Amino acid sequence: MNKQSFLSILTASIVIASCGKKDDKSAQAGGAPQVKEYKTLALQPESATLYTDFPASIQGQQNIEIRPRVEGYIDKIYVDEGAVVKAGQPLFKISAPEYEQAVRTASASIKSAQAEVSTAKLAVNKVKPLVEKGIISKYELESAQYTYESAMASLAQANAALVNAKVNLGYTTVASPVSGVVGSIPFRLGSLVSSATAEPMTTVSSIGNVYAYFALNEKMLLNFTQENSGASLAQKIKKMPEVSLVLSDGTTYAEKGRIETVNGLINTETGTVNIRARFPNPKGIIRSGSSTTVRIPNVVKEGIIVPQSATFELQDKIFAVTVGKDGKTKNVTITKLENTAGNYYVVTSGLKSGDQIVLEGVASLKEGSEIKANNVSAETVYADLK
Repeated sequence: MNKQSFLSILTASIVIASCGKKDDKSAQAGGAPQVKEYKTLALQPESATLYTDFPASIQGQQNIEIRPRVEGYIDKIYVDEGAVVKAGQPLFKISAPEYEQAVRTASASIKSAQAEVSTAKLAVNKVKPLVEKGIISKYELESAQYTYESAMASLAQANAALVNAKVNLGYTTVASPVSGVVGSIPFRLGSLVSSATAEPMTTVSSIGNVYAYFALNEKMLLNFTQENSGASLAQKIKKMPEVSLVLSDGTTYAEKGRIETVNGLINTETGTVNIRARFPNPKGIIRSGSSTTVRIPNVVKEGIIVPQSATFELQDKIFAVTVGKDGKTKNVTITKLENTAGNYYVVTSGLKSGDQIVLEGVASLKEGSEIKANNVSAETVYADLK
């Protein structure tokens, strides 16, 4: 072998050896995959108050249509739309001269009837001693008495006519039957109105108390009623906690309310039942027709509560991810209370005290994956629970 051939073989051997070392390093670098770290929580029973929000519509305790009881032209309008009025306060004046004339006529009829009564009484007083002396027959006295009684009846009828005329005249002033807020006024001065007019003159909404109407599905209703003691639904409703009202600007109304009634029928189309809650409204802040939110508290005592972010949904089921002692994950189906909302679920089955759950990235974490558990404190996880 010549010198040149020997150098060629030596060079090739060095190159092959070098490639082998690189492959060994690559194998070492691409060996066992690194275990990813996830935040976890060891579950323990927790007590908290969770809140469920329901869209609601507001109605006044009474929404009364104001309609005229007599026919006539609107002569005066004493209030404006949106005005706060008291019971008995005048709203409209209807011009109806015939009712004033009826009062005058009835007054005159009373005077005429009183004169006839006086005349009939004199006749009785005149005839009575003559009958007693036998000068005239009893028939004359009886006739005078009948005339007197007829005059008294006419007087009573005239008095009734005056009362009726005054009542009708009083109807020309349309007053508010309750304290509340005046609605829209579609009529103007000079408009002809009567009891047959299709549209009311206005409406008055009594807002000393207001009603918030909202709906619960059947499962939520059962959960709420089962949590309260009582032999009947009415007794259970009385023991339900006070509810709050969230206004359209996001602020919470200062006055607390109570659920008063539950509709006896479940809507077969929506599967919900209508609920009515009453709220005091002393300052008239809430108006009928407003859109608000009813917030119902749910006190959980020693329950398994998990953040919603630690769960995922698949095919109408809710899953949480637990970590075993071997560091491998397992998907667990859970059930929850229907009436829990916000950022947490109250778990009724699937998880128990002592289970360690993954708090983040659960939707993309495959079952059986090996992870490194970074256990965080319960105070951190439940920091915004009250």
